[in-house]
Amino acid sequence: MTIILKNKVTLLFDDFIFRCVVGKNGLTKNKIEGDKKTPIGKYSLGNLYYRKDRNIQPSTKLKCISIKKNMGWCDDINSKKNYNKLIKVKKNIKHEKLFRKDYKYDFIIPINYNSEKPKIGKGSAIFIHLTKKYQPTSGCIALKKKDFLILIKLINKNTKIKLF
Repeated sequence: MTIILKNKVTLLFDDFIFRCVVGKNGLTKNKIEGDKKTPIGKYSLGNLYYRKDRNIQPSTKLKCISIKKNMGWCDDINSKKNYNKLIKVKKNIKHEKLFRKDYKYDFIIPINYNSEKPKIGKGSAIFIHLTKKYQPTSGCIALKKKDFLILIKLINKNTKIKLF
């Protein structure tokens, strides 16, 4: 089964319709690091990462990983080895901090965009994460927490997401 981004504000899965938000500058076939655009295409999904200090482990068929304080997602175009990968935070590598003060990454699922053999500068850290006010993202897809929790009960490791 596939999650489908019907338009910039609607995700469809099976008979479920979820309001969402995408990148501030819309969708693109030619993603570039920092362009605030959501990449067009069909992608697999990663594991579910969650803040164990704020939430109980959710009901899902996805593998659940607790977010630790030292976890980050490399978005450093100068780090060929780590680009667009989960890393232990290091001062000398630019990264997206996963253990955030706000709620947005209390639950995240990486979208496997540019992840198999990452091309430097083609975009990194594209996630499904949380929102409260549907503010545009930096390229991710964001849902309200209640919708996110419903979605993760429905999907599994074989679920794909189609963005167009």
